[in-house]
This record gives sequence, structure tokens and C-alpha cells, in this order.
Amino acid sequence: MEDILVPLGLFAMVAAMVLVPKYLRSRERREAQQLIRMAIERGQEPSVEMVEAMTKDIRPANRSSAVRDVRVGVILIAVGLGMGVLAWLIGFQTGDVIWPLLGSGSIPLFIGIAFIALSFFNPNKGLDPER
Repeated sequence: MEDILVPLGLFAMVAAMVLVPKYLRSRERREAQQLIRMAIERGQEPSVEMVEAMTKDIRPANRSSAVRDVRVGVILIAVGLGMGVLAWLIGFQTGDVIWPLLGSGSIPLFIGIAFIALSFFNPNKGLDPER
């Protein structure tokens, strides 16, 4: 029974982390739209501030830029190197675990290197996505 519940709990937790915030946002938006509908039915015109408040949490799509690619690449390289250091430190206690951990750490390391390489080819060179 435990062999089934533990993996099921893990996947249920991941699903809940993704689905619950989406559900809460949609419920909040639905209630705000209902409030505006009621105001319009009563003959009141929705104010500009109310419409802005409803649409302010809508984020525009992230545009790819060279700066963003370098940031992501540096973070992934740091994660890969951190996993390599972890493998090296654990290797002192148990020598059997060093190669699988180094292999796991090489995945984010090489993805980070690819992001940095892609930053040189990105047409949006100087655009900072946070601005």
C-alpha cells in the first residue's frame, strides 16, 4: 500500500502546487467580472481604476533577450557546479554515488552553457526583460 501512496502523494503535491493557484486566480477574476456585471446592470459605468485593477495582474509574455539568457545560464551553471561539489563531498563517505551525482549535475551545467551560447545569437541583445 505504501508503494502506491508515496509516489501518488508526490504527484498529487506537484499537481496541487500548479492547479490550486490557477483555480484561485480564476475564481477571483470570475468574482470581479460578476461585480462589474452587477454594476452595469444597475446602470453604473465601471470606473477606469476598477478596470485597471482587474487587468493589472495580467503579465505580458516574457520576451527573450540576451541579458535574460545570460542570467538563466549563469544560474544553471551554478546549480550544476553545486551538484558537482555535492558529489565530491559525498564521495568522501560513499564512493559509489559520485558518478551518478556528477552525471545529474552535468545536465543543468550544459543547459546553462547552451543558454549563454544562445545569448550571443539572440536578436534582442540589449533588452532587459524587467524594464
